[in-house]
Amino acid sequence: MLNHKVIHEAQFELPDIEINPEGDVLLVDKPYRCTSFDVVGKVRQYIKRKYQQKVKVGHAGTLDPLASGLLIICVGKFTKQIDNYQAQEKEYTGTLRLGATTPSFDMEKPVDAEFPYEHVTREMVDDVRQKFLGEIDQVPPQFSAVRMGGRRAYELAREGADMEIQPRRISIPAFDITRFELPEVDFRVVCSKGTYIRSIARDFGFELESGAYLTALRRTRIGEFKVEDAIQLTMNS
Repeated sequence: MLNHKVIHEAQFELPDIEINPEGDVLLVDKPYRCTSFDVVGKVRQYIKRKYQQKVKVGHAGTLDPLASGLLIICVGKFTKQIDNYQAQEKEYTGTLRLGATTPSFDMEKPVDAEFPYEHVTREMVDDVRQKFLGEIDQVPPQFSAVRMGGRRAYELAREGADMEIQPRRISIPAFDITRFELPEVDFRVVCSKGTYIRSIARDFGFELESGAYLTALRRTRIGEFKVEDAIQLTMNS
């Protein structure tokens, strides 16, 4: 069984880099099983230790702990630009596992149901892919940061609350299938702000008359910012 325990911030370090405490934008490649909040905390500690300054630090768009990839960190006066960065188009790559579902639509929660997937063909996957292109209405996952009556949906979900999340209008200008090896399907998605890739996994499985959940997800681009230009964090042994 895979170990999905979240890595705490003490287990990784920033390399020796120069940061302008007055205002800066950092591109960070967030590791798998590390939270976005932990990266923000580590940057804040780094600035305090190196520059003896306590400054405001924030990120422009949460990545789930089980996702990796590009995280934009804003420092000082650039925290006022967070909304602008969050609004930009995003690109992800990942893997869907067909034939099963989980409550979280990824591997955070164990499989709760299994379905046949042997009937699925590459042609069926291509046909379903096209249904997601353009503007569509999407229901966010219950295990998400969507606010419900002043609280986060994931908090209510973990308490077993019965809730109905309203659909949101999103845009998907590109959705490509890059590998088809049942029960796995690799993909590349370009999408608008507010898109939940985990919801795409849920809906994709439903359209195939099977189940599906995410087993891998990586954010590769936000607007013009690319993950290959991001800072690589050093993992402690």
